Order: sequence, then C-alpha cells, then structure tokens
Amino acid sequence: MAENIDDITIDYEEDGILVVKELDKEILTRGGWTTILFRYQEWDRKKEDYGPEKYAIRRYRKMHGEFRQQSKFVISNQDQARKIIDALTTWLDQAGQEE
Repeated sequence: MAENIDDITIDYEEDGILVVKELDKEILTRGGWTTILFRYQEWDRKKEDYGPEKYAIRRYRKMHGEFRQQSKFVISNQDQARKIIDALTTWLDQAGQEE
C-alpha cells in the first residue's frame, strides 16, 4: 500500500509479467479519501500482448498511514467511456443554464 497519494498505482505483476499496466492517472480528489481515474491495459495471456485500453475510477481511504482501496468502477471500453462523458457534459450544461 502507498503512503503518498502520488505513489498509488494499479500496476500489478504476477509471475514476472506486468498483468495490469498503468498508462496514466488523474487524481480527482486529495485528502483522507482520494479518488483517482486510471487509464490501463491488461495482459492477454492467449495473445501474449496487452488488450485494449480500459479505465477505472478508484476510491482510497487513508488508514494507519496507508491508502487502502475502498471501491472501484471499471469503464470497460471506449464506447462506455464516451457515453459517460456525453451524459456528464449534458448534465453540466443543463446545470450551467439553470444558474
């Protein structure tokens, strides 16, 4: 577990293979509870190559000096990511018009 928010990663190695490869991350909130958006790829053992990009939003809570994952949501493909973007953009535009 990481003690510092900036050190949190979803890289995961198993049997000498980087099974989950973090490509990028965006820290959305900082503090005792932090939220991070990750861009990553998973190793496909059959193809012996990395699969398509995936995205995950993960929440961490600092306990006893270390950040521990509390929850996660995986955005499994670009189509789903675009639908989320479109919905949020619509809602934010609507909220902006109401003000």
